[in-house]
Amino acid sequence: MERNRRPTTEEAVLLLRALQTATQLLLSKRNADGYWEGELATSALSTATAVSALAITDGAAYQSLIDGGIEWLCQHQNEDGGWGDTDRSMSNISTALLVKAAFHLSGLADQHRERLTRVASYIQKTGGIPAMVARYGKDRTFSVPILTNCALAGHAEWQDVIQLPFELSCLPQSLFHWLNLPVVSYALPALIAIGQARYFHRPPIFPVTRIIRALAKKKSLRVLESIQPDSGGFLEAIPLTSFVTMSLSSIGQKEHPVARKGIEFLQNSVRPDGSWPIDVNLSVWVTTLAINALTTSNTDISEYLAAEEIQALKDWLLRQQYKEVHPYTQAAPGGWSWTHLPGGVPDADDTPGALLALLKLPVDAKSKRAASNGVKWLLGLQNRDGGWPTFCRGWGYLPFDRSGTDLTAHCIRAIHAWRKELPQHDTRAQQAVESGFKYLAVEQHDEGYWLPLWFGNQHAPEGINPVYGTAKVLAAFHDLNKDDSPEAAHAIEWLLRQQNQDGGWGGVAGTPSTIEETSLAIDALIPAPGNTHRPAVVSGIRWLSGAIGDGQLYEPAPIGFYFAKLWYYEKLYPLTFSVAALNRGRKADWLDEACKKDSTPPSSS
Repeated sequence: MERNRRPTTEEAVLLLRALQTATQLLLSKRNADGYWEGELATSALSTATAVSALAITDGAAYQSLIDGGIEWLCQHQNEDGGWGDTDRSMSNISTALLVKAAFHLSGLADQHRERLTRVASYIQKTGGIPAMVARYGKDRTFSVPILTNCALAGHAEWQDVIQLPFELSCLPQSLFHWLNLPVVSYALPALIAIGQARYFHRPPIFPVTRIIRALAKKKSLRVLESIQPDSGGFLEAIPLTSFVTMSLSSIGQKEHPVARKGIEFLQNSVRPDGSWPIDVNLSVWVTTLAINALTTSNTDISEYLAAEEIQALKDWLLRQQYKEVHPYTQAAPGGWSWTHLPGGVPDADDTPGALLALLKLPVDAKSKRAASNGVKWLLGLQNRDGGWPTFCRGWGYLPFDRSGTDLTAHCIRAIHAWRKELPQHDTRAQQAVESGFKYLAVEQHDEGYWLPLWFGNQHAPEGINPVYGTAKVLAAFHDLNKDDSPEAAHAIEWLLRQQNQDGGWGGVAGTPSTIEETSLAIDALIPAPGNTHRPAVVSGIRWLSGAIGDGQLYEPAPIGFYFAKLWYYEKLYPLTFSVAALNRGRKADWLDEACKKDSTPPSSS
């Protein structure tokens, strides 16, 4: 198709039909309580760590769960002998090492010699444990737990497992960010449990160090118990909870309350096919994504939901706001987490998502109070560099804790959106927004793109996803009428150059086009000033409409955590992203009149 013309009537019909299909499917995914729970990818990494934790704790008692996990892993080994994080991921050294350890700890290695021979060959070709350690650099948050799991399986030496200073957990948490720890702010459970396992299996040589750590064992375990959520799952994450549980069980603490609750969590989170996901769910995140997608370009939520459904949804979202200091990260009240489950932690992506969603629902005194507390929480989290980190202000040394461009853009949008309703924060909000844009200007790469903190693309070099990052930052420039700024213009030019020949976008030019990245690019480009981008948008809408017609809404792409080399997908991402983009296309002034023909919006029925 030529890329220098306006959309035809046929293409307009495709857009509206695709929007109707995606919207109806999105609305159908609400649960019985009226919100979206989503479904995260099944994970070989999570399944392997859960199997290891169960086997170390009591293999005989949990044999059926272990057998189910091993069987699932057998069915999902890649052709190269390794495993990827999800059933759609390429093999990686970390997951391969964890799966190999799981087979040995389960006692089923002899029954699967051929598979273990293949994975051993893959591990050797990929560089083995040294390659895994190098993969994460200075961040020990993943490399030390993986090494611990390998050591427990007899595949690594305990002397190669870095001793995490678990005794520091006995100090006030307010001091942590000054200590330059080799783990991130949310990894306190791993610091304690894995630190104790390393101490137990290879005690320190120096007597003073040995005495200090011996004295800290009981108190640090009390700290660990105090921060464990009622569900038993730290961050509601299977790998983190598994690492904690296997570490405690390996030092004779399998009857400790933390280990027992960890096992219960693993039992409750296993899936019918014998596997485990990376996390239980992203209910708050996907619910706010859905609300914001349905209301793109000021579409009223009442087009899709009845008044009582909207009220129930708003009430649910308001209940998810943290009203007290979080026991885990010591975060102040006011933020939102990614999940409604007790293991969540308030962060700087879910909080602005919730704030933007609340503004799309009927605003009353209650939602204004919640928004005021949420905006205040974000203002207090901003780093000195003008950007926003994920969980804790001021850590800054490792990826999870440094400022992120996607987070910063999201926070700017949320703070700005509520300024008229919350004049009491106006002066501070204006300063925060200005500092945020200065940070974004500094972080823009010379070619014009921004790299996100939380999202990657497994086909792109180093797993980066500049299309995601650039699209998310451009949303902030658009919301604040900065579309004509040099930074935005440079970013738009770069984004246009990333379009594939088929009309779609991947994480970067030349990577496979996906519904997720194509939707994000279209959503960012439609509001751009001028008209040079319009042929690309039309081509992108045609690709997106065709992909939806071909059923690709049911084929989410791995799009997670490039910096931690940890991949996941969420089945609602293709739906929420495409609904947002097509909704914006439906309302765009410059599209042909055919694209704006009246069509009956999908209903919740």
